Amino acid sequence: MTGIAKILIVDDDESIRKVLQAILEEKGYAVESVGTAKKAIEIAKKKLYNVALLDIRLPDMDGTELLSRIKDTIPRMRKIIITGFPTLQNAIDAVNKRADAYIMKPFDVEKVLATIEDQLKKQEEESEYSQEKVADFIETRVKELTLQEAKSKKP
Repeated sequence: MTGIAKILIVDDDESIRKVLQAILEEKGYAVESVGTAKKAIEIAKKKLYNVALLDIRLPDMDGTELLSRIKDTIPRMRKIIITGFPTLQNAIDAVNKRADAYIMKPFDVEKVLATIEDQLKKQEEESEYSQEKVADFIETRVKELTLQEAKSKKP
């Protein structure tokens, strides 16, 4: 990961936000936290985040709905659902709406940190793969154009 990873925490429980933010900042992450889906959407439109930790139960919107909306705003951001109310249905909804991970409360801090690291690594790998694909495309296109130009110059 190049640079400092930016993490957005979205949870209506202020104590969880504060604890997670303190732990993540201590680990060197740039962290912002909000208590509502509306604020999360607003802030995600203005800033890019590497990872979002999203609570399922928010006062103004279901976390899986927020997942869809944030995915549309920042598709490359890794999204981790955190819930104190795990059900098979919300796990299925989270997977269907492209959550990258699912953690149950009360959570083990080491598991949260390991999940974040894993998601950042996957994001980096995807970025490298995308850059390689772009470089390959450019190289192929330059060869095609060079060949076209050479053919057009022949009498």
